[in-house]
Amino acid sequence: MKQYCIENLLELRHLISHFDEEKYQSKLQILSNSSIGQHLRHVLEFYRCIIKGASDGSVNYDNRERDLNLEQSPDLAISCIDQICDDIPHLNGTQEILLGANFSHNGEVLDMIKSSIERELVYCLEHSIHHQALIKIGLIDQKMDHLIDQSFGIAPSTIRHQQSCAQ
Repeated sequence: MKQYCIENLLELRHLISHFDEEKYQSKLQILSNSSIGQHLRHVLEFYRCIIKGASDGSVNYDNRERDLNLEQSPDLAISCIDQICDDIPHLNGTQEILLGANFSHNGEVLDMIKSSIERELVYCLEHSIHHQALIKIGLIDQKMDHLIDQSFGIAPSTIRHQQSCAQ
């Protein structure tokens, strides 16, 4: 699982290495006035939560840092990706961790759910692919989709299914 996460992050790293700050920060109407940088920041912060949670014994994605500098600077985001990719191999996938989750609208109910580092890495990978699909829409809108391959933002199970149907 760790290697899949790293590969996915490196794919994002490669993509944003082609961005200047203006394109990275550009608010896109098609993305409900969010930017590609905002989507990338969101993905990276979830990974940061797991890395921090490994030492704390719990993770709560609602309490992520929300470092707005990550959505402003592609260079800073690249540095963050590099750090996350350095940290992931040191995580113990079988380590049990508590996931704090609050799905109430009033903010009063915090459920603590047993999980593991590996399960949370799975979640982060799926979460990243979901945001890649949104980023892809933004790239198409900016006529920058030449920077990605056709599988960008598509779940591996969908790719396998499409391949089996094509045969």
